[in-house]
Order: sequence, then C-alpha cells, then structure tokens
Amino acid sequence: MSTCFPRRCRALLRRGIVPVALLAASGVQAAPAAAPAAAAAASAPEIVVREPVVNSNLDAPLFYQLLVGELQLRTGQPTTAYQVMLDAARRTQDEALFRRTVEIALQSRAGDQALAAIAAWRTALPQSTEAMRFQAQLLIALNKPAEAMDPLGALLKATPPKERSGLIASLPRFLQRSSDAKLVAASVEKLLQPHLNAPDTRTASRVALGRLWWAAEDAPRATALLETAHRDDPAAPGPALLALEMMRTSPAAEQVVVDHLKQPKAEPMVRLNYARVLTGLQRYPDAVVQLEQLTREQPEVAPGWLTLGALHLELRHPKEAEAALKRFVELAQAGAPTGSAALAHADEDEDDDGPAGDASDRGVLQAYLLLAQAAEMRGDHAGAEAWLAKVDSPQRALEVQTRRAEMLARQGKVKEARALVQQMPERKPEDARAKLLAEAQVLREVKRWKDASEVLAQANRRFPDDADLLYEQAMVEEKLNRLPEMERLLRRVIELKPDHHHAYNALGYTLADRNQRLQEAKALIEKALQLSPGEPFITDSLGWVEYRLGNRKAALEHLRKAYRARPDTEIAAHLGEVLWVDGQQDEARKVLREAQRRDAKNEVLSEVLARLKVDL
Repeated sequence: MSTCFPRRCRALLRRGIVPVALLAASGVQAAPAAAPAAAAAASAPEIVVREPVVNSNLDAPLFYQLLVGELQLRTGQPTTAYQVMLDAARRTQDEALFRRTVEIALQSRAGDQALAAIAAWRTALPQSTEAMRFQAQLLIALNKPAEAMDPLGALLKATPPKERSGLIASLPRFLQRSSDAKLVAASVEKLLQPHLNAPDTRTASRVALGRLWWAAEDAPRATALLETAHRDDPAAPGPALLALEMMRTSPAAEQVVVDHLKQPKAEPMVRLNYARVLTGLQRYPDAVVQLEQLTREQPEVAPGWLTLGALHLELRHPKEAEAALKRFVELAQAGAPTGSAALAHADEDEDDDGPAGDASDRGVLQAYLLLAQAAEMRGDHAGAEAWLAKVDSPQRALEVQTRRAEMLARQGKVKEARALVQQMPERKPEDARAKLLAEAQVLREVKRWKDASEVLAQANRRFPDDADLLYEQAMVEEKLNRLPEMERLLRRVIELKPDHHHAYNALGYTLADRNQRLQEAKALIEKALQLSPGEPFITDSLGWVEYRLGNRKAALEHLRKAYRARPDTEIAAHLGEVLWVDGQQDEARKVLREAQRRDAKNEVLSEVLARLKVDL
C-alpha cells in the first residue's frame, strides 16, 4: 500500500527528520543507521534466533496523520496539532497518543483542552489508571481540588488492595499544591470514609488526613486523628512521622514519638528523624541520647554517626566528636549509604540527596571539616590542617580557607589570615558577599571588633538592605558599646524581615543585660519566643529579663528549662548567678563548675565569677 506525501513531508523523510515523539507515540523504535552492518559483522559466526515480528498499529494513514500533527506543532499551530492528535487517539484508543495530546495542550498552556483530552482518554479507556492520575494532577494544578476527588476515588478503587495504603499515604504530597488547604482536607475526608475503618487502610487514612488538617491549621482535628492512628497501631511508623512534623509547634505530639520508640520493633528511621527534630529545637543533649541508642542498635547507619559527631562538637566534646566522625568516614569509605538511602523513607518530606556517590562525598567532606574543628578545639593545629587538606572541593574552598584563616588569626597572624580570605576568587556576586562575611568572622574570632565593623559596613554598602549583614554588624556594634547604632540596625532588620526572631531577641537581651527599658526588653524577647517557640537562647533571655525585673522564681524556671535543653556556657553563667543570689549556692557552684570545664575562657562566665566573687 502506497501513500502520497506532500512534498514537504517527503523532504523531511529523505533528510531523516521524523519527530522522535511521533515514533514513540506509535510504538515504533528508531535504530542507528550504521548499526545493522556492524551488528551483522560482529555476529556472523553465530546462529541468530530472531524473536517473532510483532507489527505495530502504525499504518500509512495513521503515520501520515501523526506526522501532520507534529509538523503543525513545530510550525506554531498547536491548536490544529492538538485536534489532529486527539482524533488519532480517539480512533486508535492508544494511551501513548492520548498522553501526547495532553502534552501538546499543556505546552500551549491550554488547561481546558488538556482536561478535554483526558476526559476523552478516560471515556475510551475507563480502566486506565494513568488517565485517572493525569486528570487528578491537572485538576490540582488548576486549583480545582474538589473536582480532583472523582479521578482520585476511581484511582483508589482501581489500585490493588496491597498497594492502596501506599497511595493513600502519598495523597498529602500529591495535593500540596492546592491553595485551599481546608477544602482539600474536607474533600479527602469524604473520599477516605470507606477506608477509615478498614484494617488495611485505617492507619494510612488517618495519618494522611491528620497531615492534611495540620496543613489546614486545624490542630485539634489533626491531633485527634494522630492519637487514634497511634492507638490503633502503636508499631506503625506513619503516626510517629506525622508527630515529628507536628511537635515543632505542638509539643504534646512528642509523646506519640516516645511511645513508638518503646516498641520492640520501632523503626530506626523514626529515631533518626526524632534526633533531627530535637537538634532543630536545639535540644542537643536529648538528641545525643537518641543518636547514641541508634548507633548502638544500628551501627551501620552512617548518617547517625555524622549527626552525633556534629552534636558532640556543638556541646564541646571534641574526643567523642572525633570518635563518631571517624566511624562515619569509615562507613562511607566502605560504601555504606550516607544520604536518604541509608534509611528507606527516613524523611518523606526531605529531598533526596541525589546519587549515592554524591551524597557520600558531601557527607565525608562535612566530616573532614568537623574533624578539623575538633582537632583545633583540642589545640592540635597540625591535625586540623591535615583534615582540611583532605577537603578537595571547589564548593567548599571558601569554608576551608576561612577555617585556616581563623587558626592563623588565633595564632596572632591576623594580617595573613585576612589576606587568605581576600585572595579567594569571586566568580559571582554571592562570592563577594560570602568573602566579606568570612573576613568579619575571622576578625570576630580574635575580638578585633573595630576591624570587623569596618568590613561589615563595607558589606552593607555593597549589598544594601541585606537583613543578615545588618544583623551581623549590629552584633559587632554591641561589642563596641555603640548601643544606638546597634538598635538602629536591629530595628532595620525587623522592618525588612518581621519574623527575624534573632533581631528581637538580641535587642531585648541587650536592654535587659544593661538594665534598661526592662518592660520593653521583655516584650521584645516574648515576641522572639513567639516566632521561635522553645529556642533555648531566647528562653535564657526571658529568664534573664525576669531576673532583672526581680522575679527570681520565674527567672529560675526559664533558665533551668533553657539549660536542660542546651547546656551552653552562657546559659549556665546566667543560671548560676540567679541560683547564687537566690541562696542556692551549692547548686550554683555545680552549674558554674560544669560551665568552666566546658569553656573556661568564656567572657560571660568570667564576668559572673568576678561579680559574685565565687571560688570554685
């Protein structure tokens, strides 16, 4: 059978310009032109057993129709291309052609045409789960969540029972693009009614609904669903993972996590994520407890060792940090997964680390930098340099040079330290900003406050209204006792970024520490705590302002809470002083001794010991 092609089409075919999408849509595979001869020569001595030839549905009229459609699309006539392709899809009832028709409509930003094509797809092939999924996704993208429930319901019904819980669990992420979170939650609640009491799907359904109502800011409903799901199946990780999301702003959810981890077969991924949340809340000692248990029970889980090492370093435990970090490097170099692949679904809301090798490299480089910091903390500068020399990464170059510069500055070689940072190349504007911040950090490390202020002032001239740069300069101005300038800068930060809790806290604490405008200081600190609930340093500030106001009982309550969450030297100094003044001198000595063991050179601690004339 022969077909007469227009001259334009024949020319394209002679030149080999046949759209790949056309061949893919029709089930035809293209092969390299030179392959047959090479393959024949290579396989000549062998007897080749060929598979039976299966003819595709592509006949000459259909081929012509598809070619015309693709040419119309290429010449800027997407509407005609859409109509031609949709007609072909309807006649052949071919899923690939329906998919291609939808793609053409979406490329032209014709949402209604795409919906019409999917409706035709579902009419022609009512059992197509791909069509159901496409329709639901498009309706969500077009912000029509209520209409998306029909294809989602059909998809749930068509999904095999063993896979249904997984589909239900994925609904919150699937629906997250909708702008009406309450409508989505209410619609899905109706959709999942048949599955809420079925043994195989009830936990997944309640967790999915809990996550959706939490996103809709209905905490009571989310909490009730969470508690029911956990009560029905205490060993299931889903409720515990939802509780981890909620506990950042709903502390009561933490009990679900704690109860889950008491189960004999508790998921290691839950413990790892629990430690991450505790770290985010700056509850470092609690996070260390969880990570130590994880590394005992699952010693091959590399990410646990890396996080444990970083936390020990933050708590100024360099020997423990080195042991954990070296174990991480050993596992990573032996080929153990170091990214999200280390624990299946370790964090459903966290992006994958990418290829395992890339994640491993990034983790090892981070470990080297932390090991350098631990060595320096022990006073081993040669050891620190040896670890830094292992970091061979252009992306980490400034960080490595900054660490080297800080070590030089602490040895009195400030000029050489600054030159080391200044000589770093600038490939993009962000590099210049990062260099100025790094140079200021080096100067702050050795208390060269005036020089640091000049560098940051230069940075703020070059990058005006950068909230982070303004905040950094404000902190240096406080050290120079330029309080009006510090306050001006912090007020500007708050103006630019009203949720900058550090700015509220810094201004409030500075006023409280100098016994100035105490009621205003307290209001600023309370605002910071509202923006970042439970943060230990802000809780410490609140305790300190209460002490300045003469409320010792409230001060001790806040300071003890802050110290339990993060036994930092400055928090310990504040707690020790209030305990001492309150007559609890034995406890005060204990707290102050612990702080002195961690960081005897801390300025705040030294001031407190001198002011109280305490003999430890």
